[in-house]
Amino acid sequence: MLHVPTTIEEQLILRAIKEECSWENLPKRLQSTLSSKDEWHRRITEHCIKKRLQWSSSFVRKVCREAEYYEDMMRYLRRNLALFPYHLADYVCRVMRISPFRYYCDMIFEVMKNEQPYDSIPNFSAADALRLTGIGRNEFIDIMNKCRSKKIMWKLNKSIAKESLPTHPVDFAIEPWWGVCLVNFTLEEFKKLSEEEGATIDKICKEEANAYILFDPVVIKGLYRRGLVYFDVPVYADDRFKVSRLEGFVSNREQSYEDPIEELLYAVFVVSSENSTVAELATTLQAELSQLQAAASFACRLGWAVKLIDPGSVLLDQTSNVLNDDEDGSLATGNTSLDPGLFQQDSLGPSSAYARVAFVVDANITSYLMMGSVSPGLKSHAVTLYEAGKLGYASIEDLCNDLSTLEGAKFEGELQEFANHAFSLRVVLKCLTSGGLSPDELDTPAVNSSNNEEVADMSLKQESDPAGSGPLANDSDTANGTTIDVEKVIQKKVRQYRVDILRCESLANLPPTTLESLFKRDYDIIVSMVPLPVSSFLPGPKGPVHFGPPSHSSMSPWMNLVLYSAVGCGPVSVVLMKGQCLRLLPAPLAGCEKALVWSWDGSTVAGLGSKFQGNLVKGNILLHCINSLLKHTAIFVQPFSRFDVNESGKLNTIDIPLPLKNSDGSFAGIEKEALGLELTTNELVKLNSILSNLADKLSLWTVGYISLLKLFKDGNKNVFAPDDDDVNYEWVPLCVEFGIPLFSPTLCNFICQRVVSSQLLQTDSFTENRDAMQELRRRLHETCCEYQSTGSSARMLYQRDQHQPKTQKGQLMTYASQRWSPLTEPSSPIAGTSDYQRLKLANRQRYHSEILSFDGNILRSYALTPAYEDETKLNEESGKTESDDVKDTGETMLPGVNLLFDGSELRPFDIGACLQARQPASLIAEASAMSAAIR
Repeated sequence: MLHVPTTIEEQLILRAIKEECSWENLPKRLQSTLSSKDEWHRRITEHCIKKRLQWSSSFVRKVCREAEYYEDMMRYLRRNLALFPYHLADYVCRVMRISPFRYYCDMIFEVMKNEQPYDSIPNFSAADALRLTGIGRNEFIDIMNKCRSKKIMWKLNKSIAKESLPTHPVDFAIEPWWGVCLVNFTLEEFKKLSEEEGATIDKICKEEANAYILFDPVVIKGLYRRGLVYFDVPVYADDRFKVSRLEGFVSNREQSYEDPIEELLYAVFVVSSENSTVAELATTLQAELSQLQAAASFACRLGWAVKLIDPGSVLLDQTSNVLNDDEDGSLATGNTSLDPGLFQQDSLGPSSAYARVAFVVDANITSYLMMGSVSPGLKSHAVTLYEAGKLGYASIEDLCNDLSTLEGAKFEGELQEFANHAFSLRVVLKCLTSGGLSPDELDTPAVNSSNNEEVADMSLKQESDPAGSGPLANDSDTANGTTIDVEKVIQKKVRQYRVDILRCESLANLPPTTLESLFKRDYDIIVSMVPLPVSSFLPGPKGPVHFGPPSHSSMSPWMNLVLYSAVGCGPVSVVLMKGQCLRLLPAPLAGCEKALVWSWDGSTVAGLGSKFQGNLVKGNILLHCINSLLKHTAIFVQPFSRFDVNESGKLNTIDIPLPLKNSDGSFAGIEKEALGLELTTNELVKLNSILSNLADKLSLWTVGYISLLKLFKDGNKNVFAPDDDDVNYEWVPLCVEFGIPLFSPTLCNFICQRVVSSQLLQTDSFTENRDAMQELRRRLHETCCEYQSTGSSARMLYQRDQHQPKTQKGQLMTYASQRWSPLTEPSSPIAGTSDYQRLKLANRQRYHSEILSFDGNILRSYALTPAYEDETKLNEESGKTESDDVKDTGETMLPGVNLLFDGSELRPFDIGACLQARQPASLIAEASAMSAAIR
């Protein structure tokens, strides 16, 4: 665990150690804190030990001897069950003659002697010990059971556990490029060497190159088992490597001590890429190069990372293999040299033929995969994703194959939720790896060599004649009776996708600058799941294309308000500020049958607020639920009458996959069989009408879905009318979610089908996505700025108007705002509490600037005077920002004023009469004085 200096003294001491400041040159403040020179030397030694620094290159060389320093370090590591210091093996293994195998045997014995559980060994130490000793969790428990069975002998002599420990290291994988190093031999050991071993040792000493592949593996392994050689895993600044599956990882506790190398490992797992060198990774992570080299070396040692010896030659070999594998060599004359510009369209990598996609999920996916004991491969993938935070594209095909084994299986209870996520994950990965192409397009046979030649010739002629005036401009261009589309042929052969899975919790542990560099360097497209944690990092507008939430505000009820305001319709909604306490419910909440309650920032109180789509609560407990949530966060409440819920007491909703338009701009309507729902012709017309209106007013060219809600609209409802009479009902938008919902396989499948039919993942669609998401960010930003605590609406309500003429001395202002007077301003009574509150609110007379107020009995609409209207217009104009200036701060603003969406417009809502202890004492005194004067 990384220790961050918390006091000024600790920061000054750390700075003095880095500057190698002697005791005499220390500031008087530090000398008084440390009290003695010996204490200062002890602090230096302790700091260098915790940082695992080499004696010869650190400040500790000036305060203690080398042997003393490394002995103290090894005692510290054994006491904390820490990882073996492989980067210090030149002294620890060569001089001190402490091998990693003997180190871990002693560690396991200490744990057994103290009768500590196996989980007390940290993750990486347990994994390395398992690799060298073969003792894992089951073997540890078996040895402890054998020792405890001896009862009194075990209590008197704990050393009997050593009899069950191995005497030689087990066989493990050794890469050919690992280095073989010698220890300091004794005379007796040298005399016992065989001729082959002696010759091998002479070869190691004489030759500069000591790679394992240059020696006899049998001889080297024999020397290693006797502790006469040790292995070095060199990692240089210009090396590249990729992370593979974490085979052999042990999920124990994380370390409680400070170890910069172990802490870097988790970051390396997420940020590593075969396209980046170790030096570039160190720059991205803002870490020391030597520590990053040690972390990468350990990952390679355990087989969790694969070193790429020569990426250029590997790519060249792959290209030659493709050409040689062709049966008649026709590709050699066709597409042997593709234009590099084809790989640089939009945000593709500068020299990559693949579009890199990152699918961001949360930790729940790993827990669901761990539950599946049907396929043993799923557990390995889950451990890699949870611990490393990333599952590379090389493992995606194996993951899909393991997930396919669950098809047709039936589960019950919580296992069904696991199955839903597993089915959805496989569908999404298949869709992304195919590049959003249908199976028919993927299975299209490649054109023959003559077609390829003609395609290449056509493309060259089109480049030389862009105006289309050549002979090919009006020709259908057929070859062997088949019409050829140059762009489609090239796109099918070039546009390929590679998908990585990233865990958002691992990303959140990295600094924002590191994440921005990671996304820009390694990925062209980011796809997020639904729902994402509110603490997740979201790519900015200048980063890769993001098919997910455009900003953190879009993951809150602010998005609902923007959606309703843009379309001009939606359910009646009330926004209540944090910290209020209601004594009674205002209209239209009072008298509702049920209400949908959303917490603003995802806070949870007694089970309320946890669901990202709101909690449906009964109207008779709504007041208690609201007051419980308002202590912690602002809330968003939507009341519904008894006609709005179905027979089972739930709302009637339909989820429509996005995008609503096709790549050519045409509206994609829904059909009866499209969503697997039984809809009448009239309902289908209504749905397509509202979706068409929504697509025209709000561009949602992204991945996700929009939920539509069925609401009662006619006041002359006949209770005995048949249920299939949909004339009295209308469809309105409820919410919109950005990303892939893995919790619903059916909806996930519909979204993937919509991605294919709309050609969303094609290169010419990305510019439209950026523009649409930036426009949405702008709308969200303007709405948040207007209704936050320092926004224009809050200033209008909570500040006194200095320019308003005072017609009455001591005039009583409103209970809450002290800005406008409900006693003098013209008002229009709407209604009290009834089932038809929403209808009467929607049919009221409207004004350009107005405030809705509830006096405890009647809901009224107050039209603001022209002075207020002018100031409101000024505030609205000042709140507008350009699209390029909108930035996501990573935090969700809370509303600073109560709001009411009346079904078509969003207005400030005064509920002062409904609040407990809301009236200030000065206002009560003023009211008493006015009453006495009137009498």
